[in-house]
Amino acid sequence: MAALTAAGLLTGRAEAGDAVAAWAGAHSLKAASDAERLETHAIISEVSRARFKSEWRAYRASFIAADGRVIDNGNGGVSHSEGQGYGLILAALADDREAFDLIWGWTEKRLRVRADALFAWRWDAGKEQVSDKNNATDGDILIAWGLAEGARRFARPDYLAAAKTVAQAIGAAAIQVSPHGPVLLPGAAGFSAKDQSDGPIVNLSYWVYPAFPTLKELAPEYDWDGVRASGLKLLNDSRFGPLRLPADWQSAAGAATAPAKNFAPEFGYNAIRIPLYLAWSGDDAARRALRRFAGLGRGSGDRLAVVDVASGVAAQPLEGAGYQLIVALARCATFGQPVEGDLLRARDALYYPATLRLLSLTVIQQRFPQCL
Repeated sequence: MAALTAAGLLTGRAEAGDAVAAWAGAHSLKAASDAERLETHAIISEVSRARFKSEWRAYRASFIAADGRVIDNGNGGVSHSEGQGYGLILAALADDREAFDLIWGWTEKRLRVRADALFAWRWDAGKEQVSDKNNATDGDILIAWGLAEGARRFARPDYLAAAKTVAQAIGAAAIQVSPHGPVLLPGAAGFSAKDQSDGPIVNLSYWVYPAFPTLKELAPEYDWDGVRASGLKLLNDSRFGPLRLPADWQSAAGAATAPAKNFAPEFGYNAIRIPLYLAWSGDDAARRALRRFAGLGRGSGDRLAVVDVASGVAAQPLEGAGYQLIVALARCATFGQPVEGDLLRARDALYYPATLRLLSLTVIQQRFPQCL
C-alpha cells in the first residue's frame, strides 16, 4: 500500500479508495502475469519434450540396432559399456520402454561376462564377441544410473535390483584411497599403483556428477559424497600448461596432480565431457567448477580442439556439434549467453558427438530452458 502517502491521506477517502483499487489492480495483474509465465513455461516444456522425443527417434534409428546394441560407428562399429549406458539413460528420458528393454537385454547378455557383476567394456562387432574383458567405470556408472531411472519410469523392481548390484560392484572395485581423498579407478585392471608407477591413475570425466545421488541411494555403504568431493578437488587442482586445462588421464599419486606418464598428455575426447556433467549436476559447487570451461576454444584459434596440455598447442579439431554444444551449454550456464539456433539444430553423423549433443540438449531443456 505504498501509494497511500501522508499527502494522500489528507485528501480524503476518495483518493485512498483509488489507491486501494490501484493496489488491488496491480496485484491482479501480477497474478495474471505469473499465471501467464507458468503457462508459457508449461508450453515451452511440452515443446521441448516433443522435440527431445523427435531427436531421440532419429538417434535410435542411426545408432541402435534392432537387438539393442548401441553402435559406435566412429570406431569400427564396436559397442561398449559407455554406449550401452548412455543408451539406457536416453531411452528412459524418452519414455521408450521398448528400446530400454532391448538395450538392457543386449548389455546383460553380451557384456556381463565378468565375475564381479561389472561389464566388459568393449565388444567387437566383426568377431561378435567381447574383445576386452576389463571394465570401464564410467560405463558401469552410466548403466547403474540408467537402470535406476528405468526402474522408476517403468515400474520395474528387477531393474532396481540390477542397479543396486552394479552400484555395489562399482563401490567395491573402483573406489580407492588417495592423497586427494577417495577416487575412482577407471577400471579394475591397469590403473592402480600396482599397475602404474604413478598410479593411481584417474580420468576426471569418469566422475558422472549427476549420477552420484543415485549411487548413494543404491549403495549407501560407500562414500560417494567423498568421491564427488575428491573429483571437484582434483579438477580444481588440474590446471596444466598455458591454457590451464585438465588432462584426460592424470596421476593422483602425490599431493600435486600431473598428467599420467604412460598416457598422451591431452585434453580431449574424454575431458570434454566434464563440463557436461558439471552443468547436469546443477549444485553450486559444480556451477563454480563449470565456469572455467566457458572459455574453451578461445585459446586455440577460436576452435575447439584436442589440446596438448603441456604446450597448449591444438592437436586436432573437435568439430562435431555435440562438442560445440557442451561449450555453448557452459557459456549459457555461466554468462546467460543463449545457444545459437543453428547449433541446436545441427546433427552429428558419428555416435560419440551425437550422443553428447543429445545429452546436452537434455541438460539445457531440464536446467537451462532460458538458453533455448
